[in-house]
Amino acid sequence: MTGKRELGDYQTPQEFTDMVCNFLLKDRHIRPRVVVEPTCGKGNFLNSSLKFDAEQYYGIELQKEYYEFCKQRFTQKNINIFNKNIFDFPLKNKTGTTDVLLIGNPPWVTNSTLSNLDSKNLPNKSNFKSFKGFDALTGTSNFDICEYIILQLIDEYQNTNTTLGMLCKTSVARNIFEELHRRKIAFEYFDIIEFDSKKIFDINASACLLLMKLSTEESLPLSSDLYEFQDEGIYKKGKFGFKEGKFYSNLDLTFDFDGNSQFEWRQGVKHDNSKIMELNIVDGQLYNGLQEKVDIENDLVFPLIKSSMIKKPIIIDSEKRVIVTQKFVKENTEYIKLNFPKTWKYLNKHVESFEKRKSSIYKNAPKFSMFGVGDYSYSRYKVGISGFYKKPLFSLLYTYDLKPIMMDDTGYFISFDDFDLAYVAMLCLNSVPVQSFLKNIAFLDEKRPYTKKVLQRLDFKKVIDVLSVDELVITEVALGVDSYITDELYTLFKDYVIGNQLTLF
Repeated sequence: MTGKRELGDYQTPQEFTDMVCNFLLKDRHIRPRVVVEPTCGKGNFLNSSLKFDAEQYYGIELQKEYYEFCKQRFTQKNINIFNKNIFDFPLKNKTGTTDVLLIGNPPWVTNSTLSNLDSKNLPNKSNFKSFKGFDALTGTSNFDICEYIILQLIDEYQNTNTTLGMLCKTSVARNIFEELHRRKIAFEYFDIIEFDSKKIFDINASACLLLMKLSTEESLPLSSDLYEFQDEGIYKKGKFGFKEGKFYSNLDLTFDFDGNSQFEWRQGVKHDNSKIMELNIVDGQLYNGLQEKVDIENDLVFPLIKSSMIKKPIIIDSEKRVIVTQKFVKENTEYIKLNFPKTWKYLNKHVESFEKRKSSIYKNAPKFSMFGVGDYSYSRYKVGISGFYKKPLFSLLYTYDLKPIMMDDTGYFISFDDFDLAYVAMLCLNSVPVQSFLKNIAFLDEKRPYTKKVLQRLDFKKVIDVLSVDELVITEVALGVDSYITDELYTLFKDYVIGNQLTLF
């Protein structure tokens, strides 16, 4: 049988499918005419849904072994099992459009993972959310197959009263909520009921039952209720959704700094060749990830802070180094051959590793190209954050000499040419009010809670209207840094933010 990884195969325990169907029947009073499990596996949801006493049941399953299992398991005349691919199966033609319940657990795997596995279990490749430009090239258009399946079902059954009850990652459910609004697909309600995926599937991921009902009316609710399954039932955790056109993970905001950042948040350098491009200093010598001693000119070698190293509020220098081949995206790299022959020789020695990079961003780009490079990369001071941590810690990054610190592409930063301005920005970002706000607009169950999209929403003009210098003093104490902030310094920063003096970075 095809491996779990390829098909996102996590069979739902019968005990849990029973609990879900009991909840739908007894708590939500859902009584469908037709029940469909679009990727039925062993058919546990189909079996549990028999308590609905529907007129017809449909199970669709791609894997031959599971199909044959279900054919033997379900012999009732009103249960129809198909050995088909849900991506091209005309489901609505079979079910009709009245009182349909779509229930199940679609595969939890991304299209990029399937591509890496050379899987044939893929929908037709398309940028199905219509991302543009760099987002489409660099992975924003990567999507969960589960999300694709659910959206396909929604497309097929829109403008009907169909109910969907699907297990998925919580992040997938929120993406679908946003997509319903983007496409203006009418729905009556949209609830997320979280459950313990470690207990049910033995995986570490924030997961939920996505329960929604499509509508024949012009209905587009701006918010969604968030619940959690517990042994004694479900309880409400909160509400997320849109407010004044912005998307919030928690609509009960304590501090509202929402707007547009006066600083441009940037992502660190991207090269997709860490064993060659990233170096370590050992006893004063450079070594690459292959443990080769590297003898190259120092000009293109810069200190590197990977986002996993962001653990202190101030970081000065690093034992890690990165080779930066360009000053701006798509710069011709032939200059390296002329000016830095040892570096050119080293890069060409490992040219095959560059040619193996799969991302389409390197197609038709100069030799040894990178991304995430520009004037901002070479700023003396940076205030950076890891995209991965649940608690946002912002670090002031610099060296004692003139060489700028580079971040990797899993981190984000704003740039400064002045230490004092960078220092105050770091304090503002680590203050309690700003931290509280960021947690309310980020989704902490995401793999990368803090992205450019999230950070760019922080309006520093609103921040300086609220924050006092006393709060920044408290932040210094909390961070364990030496006292440095003064009224004069904070005034300088305020003038910088309010005025038209902002850096070009």
